[in-house]
Amino acid sequence: MKEHQIFGYIRVSAKDQNVDRQIDALAPLGIPKRNLYIDKQSGKDFERPAWRRLVKRLRPGDLLCVKSIDRLGRDYQEIIEQWRSITKDRQADIRVMDMPLLDTTYGKDLLGTFIADLTLQVLSFAAQLERENIRQRQAEGIASAKARGVRFGRKKKELPEDFENWFARWRSGEITGKQMADHCDMEISVLYRKLREAGIPLD
Repeated sequence: MKEHQIFGYIRVSAKDQNVDRQIDALAPLGIPKRNLYIDKQSGKDFERPAWRRLVKRLRPGDLLCVKSIDRLGRDYQEIIEQWRSITKDRQADIRVMDMPLLDTTYGKDLLGTFIADLTLQVLSFAAQLERENIRQRQAEGIASAKARGVRFGRKKKELPEDFENWFARWRSGEITGKQMADHCDMEISVLYRKLREAGIPLD
């Protein structure tokens, strides 16, 4: 009979984010390096290469460990579906390190399963609610800043005061368009677009 294996899954939402904190949390479990899967992208869906490879390897009785429940995803329904897919369809166990109640290796009876499922739903809902609250606060903050006259996005570059002189030098062939654009601290395509928008002929 094949021995049960232990796996670890780590996710960060950007390629430049550090995974060390999650790796350190899983280290005491002694997970083999080959069984540690890392995704560096958003959890908005489950189209993640490492996650897909991991799920395919799970067999009945295997154990999947994550540091926190939100590593499984960022949507309440998706987290619930993935949890049930792993524990019911794959018949593998899940252990969430920072929430001892979310450990299906304990309490295999009906009550233990009920407690784990209920805790999962409450935490997943709370995590999603917090994300929605954060988005709402951000939107309210942006609206408030705009009302105070704060402008977002890149500051539009303006032509320098001596532009007319440089434009005349370019028209006479004394300098190149690239030299004129460099003086204006713009890409040449941006400078030409500004001139066209101002109705200034370029030929």
